[in-house]
Amino acid sequence: MYRNTYIEVNIDNLQNNVKEIIGKYPEYKYYFGVVKGNAYGHSDKIAKYLVESGINYLAVSSLEEGISIRNDGVTIPILCLEPIQIEYISKCIQNNITITVHSYEYFKQLVSQEIEKPLKVHIKVDTGLCRLGLDNKEKIKQVVEELREKHNIILEGIFTHFATDGIYDVSWDNQYAKFQELTAEIDLSQIPIVHLGRSQTLLNHEKIPFANGIRLGIILYGYNTTPKTLPNDFINRLRKWKRAYYNKKNHISPTITNIDINLKTAFSLYSEVMQVKQIKKGSFVGYGRIYEAQEDMYVAIIPIGYADGFSRKNKGRQVVINGKRYSLIGEINMGMVIAKVDQTVHEKDKVTLIGEDISMIEAARYMGTSVYEGSCMLNNWIPRVLKKGGQIVEIDEKVESNRGE
Repeated sequence: MYRNTYIEVNIDNLQNNVKEIIGKYPEYKYYFGVVKGNAYGHSDKIAKYLVESGINYLAVSSLEEGISIRNDGVTIPILCLEPIQIEYISKCIQNNITITVHSYEYFKQLVSQEIEKPLKVHIKVDTGLCRLGLDNKEKIKQVVEELREKHNIILEGIFTHFATDGIYDVSWDNQYAKFQELTAEIDLSQIPIVHLGRSQTLLNHEKIPFANGIRLGIILYGYNTTPKTLPNDFINRLRKWKRAYYNKKNHISPTITNIDINLKTAFSLYSEVMQVKQIKKGSFVGYGRIYEAQEDMYVAIIPIGYADGFSRKNKGRQVVINGKRYSLIGEINMGMVIAKVDQTVHEKDKVTLIGEDISMIEAARYMGTSVYEGSCMLNNWIPRVLKKGGQIVEIDEKVESNRGE
């Protein structure tokens, strides 16, 4: 951490979330911890700590992610949600990575191979998201039957992915019905793992009777994205009535929005003041001479910028130094930002860009994005400092430190 710009990850909070989820929703046999995108920007090194607290299957989006987690000593099953090219199947077998069969063409390529050691597969069904997945009943039946006959291929699971939370629209119900239609000619009870749901499926819907697995994504990291309950004024009572009428008219299944679950966020982004200087009234700050000082003032230069994934959309938002909020001024630079401060701020003071004082939700809203993108957009070169019990247990640095040599 040459710049003292880093992301701090609270392992206790992540483990709290896993225990809360499993304790409140104990009906599942398989709890998939989705750690794609470097664990939503938290560092894939958190995987082993999720396993400690009850996660018994992991899900990634690439073979590289799966191998990285294996190299960290994690031994539980890992499903790659996105397709892996046939030529790398041996790497999957070597690293015990479960693959996804996402199309009929991919299936035909797979069964044409001589598989020398056991390979686990899950079939993805496209029920309306219109991305990956099989969407033909007869072909799904054929795929299931032939995979069962293929030597060393273990048909372990089948799944789909919902496009919406299904609270105020009919899409979720349509996809649920489509899955049942597309799998009508196969015996789901003969497939060990059936997983349809994601975080908001878990929170907002009754358990799907034939599903024994649930994929936990954003909820693991402390976020419940269920829409907030509206105030009970006239306008909002009208909105509620309209929604109730729409739901009844379109036969939308009942949903759960008043959820009592103790989730804790685990992600904080910190830096430190690199320099403080006083500038005169009429001076221009940063590129483009956009910000003009209206008075004599102090500015603090902070070593983080858009090359780190700290978006230029952060321009104008606030950061916290010594418990006080200060606004960023001028343009976001490639490796620096500038805050308008006062004489109480000094070089090497800690800066909170995201954390207890400025939540990821606040930062994401300011940038016009979601908490998903907010945490994933920060570059993996920013060190991740993993803390448990208030102590550093691990630092995920992509560049080995040569300090002291």
